[in-house]
Amino acid sequence: MSELAVGDNAPVFTLPRDGGGTVSLADFSGKPVVIYFYPKDDTSGCTVEAVSFTALAEDFAKTGVAVIGISPDSVKRHDKFVSKHDLKVILASDEGLDVLNAYGVWKEKSMYGRKYMGVERTTFLLNANHRIAAIWPKVKVAGHAEAVLKAAQAL
Repeated sequence: MSELAVGDNAPVFTLPRDGGGTVSLADFSGKPVVIYFYPKDDTSGCTVEAVSFTALAEDFAKTGVAVIGISPDSVKRHDKFVSKHDLKVILASDEGLDVLNAYGVWKEKSMYGRKYMGVERTTFLLNANHRIAAIWPKVKVAGHAEAVLKAAQAL
C-alpha cells in the first residue's frame, strides 16, 4: 500500500473506544478531526502526548475539532489510562491493527539492534471533508499538541 499524503481521503474506521461503545470517523461528519497514533498506554512519551492533547482539549473543541488517539492497546487498558491521567480525549483500540495498517503507521522499528513491528508515532489532521490536511510523521512529543492545534485553527 502506498503512503497516505496530504489531500488524500482519510481511511474510514469504526473502533471500540474507552468507556465502552465505538468511535467512527463518520461520527464526525462535516467536522475536522485530529487522529494521533501512539505506541502504548501509560508509557512516558505516550502519557506526555495524551496529557498534552488533554490540556488543549477545550481549545480543540472551541475550534470544532475532535481529537482521537489510537493505539493497539485494549479498551480495558485505555480505561485505566484515561482514569489514571484524567484524559479528555477519545482513545480507540485497534487490537486487530487494521486502522494502523490503513494509515501506514504500523512499521518495522529497531531498538538496540533488534527489529520489531510497532506504531510509528504519527498525527493526521483531517479537514471537515475528512481529507488529510497535514501529517506529522515520527512525532517528537514536546510541543506537538500545540503545533497541531495551531494547524487546526488555520483550517
